[in-house]
Amino acid sequence: MHTADRPVRFLLAEDDADHADLVMRAMRKSDVSNEFAHVRDGEEALAYLRRQPPHENVSRPDVIVLDLKMPRMDGHELLEVIKVDPDLAMIPVVVLTTSKSEADRARAYGSHANSYLVKPLDFQRFHEMISQLGVYWSVWNEPPV
Repeated sequence: MHTADRPVRFLLAEDDADHADLVMRAMRKSDVSNEFAHVRDGEEALAYLRRQPPHENVSRPDVIVLDLKMPRMDGHELLEVIKVDPDLAMIPVVVLTTSKSEADRARAYGSHANSYLVKPLDFQRFHEMISQLGVYWSVWNEPPV
């Protein structure tokens, strides 16, 4: 995973372009050097993670930030695939969603999500959450060996 000599690589799986832009801008402003890749649905995320066309030359992400409500393959389905794949299971997955549903939260943790965050409606709070998320995974978290 990441070491002190390189930035943390985030894969953001988010179908809403505005939300994706807000997440990436907030993380860039957190004074922590991170790298970002953005995919728009679960199928594209899986292709990215498995380095399938057109993602053959990408670097493996250190952290996946995952929206639940996406087209084609939703976040729950993707999370279930990731966590049973021995090659992908160790990558931490942070669910970032608008859903406050207890059923969604239980299903996500039941599928071994590492964190479940509900997107605040207030822009400033959203920005603060994402900045802290970037700092946590880039500075404080000790990744798997």
